[in-house]
Amino acid sequence: MEKILNFRGKYFFLSNFYPCKVEYEGLVYPSVENAFQAAKTAPHRRMPFTRVFPKEAKKMGRKVLLLGGVGHWESRKVKVMEELVRRKFNQNLDLKEKLLETEDALLIEGNRWGDEFWGVNLRKPDPDSPWGYKGKNMLGQILMKIRQELREEI
Repeated sequence: MEKILNFRGKYFFLSNFYPCKVEYEGLVYPSVENAFQAAKTAPHRRMPFTRVFPKEAKKMGRKVLLLGGVGHWESRKVKVMEELVRRKFNQNLDLKEKLLETEDALLIEGNRWGDEFWGVNLRKPDPDSPWGYKGKNMLGQILMKIRQELREEI
């Protein structure tokens, strides 16, 4: 089975940093990353996330007052990410087609900065992992789930 090991180059469109409009709760963000970071905080504090690059949104997201506190955010962050990624591909039909073109490839958010929750750490091989590296690959799993849902709609 083909593996897509990182979301750069030809597969940058799979990244949350990929520039595309994502409407969420009344605002339009320039990427999934922006919308995700904004979702951490109260609606009246989200507008600044619509006007920055994803890298800046990520920095801002580290400093926000978490809506409902840390525990509340931790309990809902995967659900929020799934909703935003689903919106990305439903609201951008060109990206939907590209996702479907990955067919049955394993989508692995491989990284070298140590994110073992949303992706896998390419510095830590793990033969017992379905991805081949240490990490949960939650973003990759969400992408594959949404790809399957889109396939079933056809």
